[in-house]
Amino acid sequence: MDIPLSPSPGRTAGIMRFVRQRIAAREWPPGARLPSLRGMALQHGVSKSTVVEAYDRLAAEGVIRARAGAGFYVAGPLAPLALAEIGPRLDRQIDPLWVSRQSLDLGAQALKPGCGWLPDDWMPRDAIRRALRQVARDPDAPLTDYAPALGLPALRSEIARHLGARGLAVDPRQILLTDSGTQAVDLLCRFLIEPGDAVLVDDPCYFNFLALLRAHRARIVGVPHTPDGPDMDRFEAALREHRPRLYLSNAGPHNPTGARLSADKARRIRALARAHDLILIEDDIFGDFESRPSARLAAEDSRDRVAQVGSFSKTLSASLRCGYLIAREDWLDALADLRTATTFSGAGLTQAVIARLLRDGAWQQHTRLLRQRLARAMPRAIRQLNALGLRPWHEPEDGMFLWCRLPDGIDGARLAQAGLQQGLMLAPGNVFSQAQTAGGMMRFNVSQMDAPRLPDRLATLIRTCPR
Repeated sequence: MDIPLSPSPGRTAGIMRFVRQRIAAREWPPGARLPSLRGMALQHGVSKSTVVEAYDRLAAEGVIRARAGAGFYVAGPLAPLALAEIGPRLDRQIDPLWVSRQSLDLGAQALKPGCGWLPDDWMPRDAIRRALRQVARDPDAPLTDYAPALGLPALRSEIARHLGARGLAVDPRQILLTDSGTQAVDLLCRFLIEPGDAVLVDDPCYFNFLALLRAHRARIVGVPHTPDGPDMDRFEAALREHRPRLYLSNAGPHNPTGARLSADKARRIRALARAHDLILIEDDIFGDFESRPSARLAAEDSRDRVAQVGSFSKTLSASLRCGYLIAREDWLDALADLRTATTFSGAGLTQAVIARLLRDGAWQQHTRLLRQRLARAMPRAIRQLNALGLRPWHEPEDGMFLWCRLPDGIDGARLAQAGLQQGLMLAPGNVFSQAQTAGGMMRFNVSQMDAPRLPDRLATLIRTCPR
């Protein structure tokens, strides 16, 4: 006679955690039936007695309830959306939202080689002050009124003119101004996907893509990234297996790898998008860091299924919050309605200041200087990191990011946690990876690497980090 095994405490806790995550993600709303005891046991490779123990404990806590002869059901009101519980469970100290909040909340004295923006003294502060004064003196400036639904026409025209100079023909009527690039991606996700839809992302990718898609309860599918774009064999396999609604990626210098999309892969992705009814969202906020334009998914033959996103936060000011999206005209009215429903109107005064900066040439001069400074900073940072035993996965032509392999045996999450104790903000690899396969990687921002104290602190951190 078989004697049932006693439930493992660790496995029981794992089942309980899994149930709580599904409820927190609102995948299982109040009244939803949980998987059967046998089904949950098979799914997680545990004994049925382990599942019984987990369900009984959750029922005792009031999380679920049993119905005689009918199984277990989610109890209580709709759970608040808890982003930290959605998707692969990470150490709360190193998940994507934690990295964002540490970047924002650490004091001015902290060193931030892991943050995603340029140092304050790299930004055009005098030009911004001048533009603010000019707008303040303009009797027609939008000092108190709401902005139009699509945003100020003057800035939309300036953006179209600027993109035209970069070889991207855009009609101002296709442009919707937003409060940031993140808001632009959020609006597109609200408009285009339903909970449970599959969305392809690069692995690694910008970590806030992962957080945002989890907030929309998308099914995230990572595709390995290479120095010239996604691994196309894996990309095609993901299309066949998951039938995704969207592919969300960076254009220009890729975040976090610094890679550039090749023209051949851009053509192949556009062709596959047509064949598989895939919509492409191209985040182009780093395009102005390129000394020569790389390939874009948004080409004349693909405008019907490509939406582009831009922003001035990285190149101009994170305080002047303004982004934009470019989409086909028959989407734009619905997107403008959605923006009105969620935030009503944009920041007209900010839009007027940015339009002034674009019109008088200050911004164009500033971005030329930025490219020159980054071109000098990149090789310095590579030499500095190589001396510490960190090897770039790829040496980018442009941009601010280096994606580096850590010395053998060092885990990026542990290194980032230890760095906080020394006033050092780092960006460990797994926050960028849906598959959680980048534990030995770390992203560095070359513009933030010139602080005199940084090399010694990094050297001490790497030397003392447990292996």
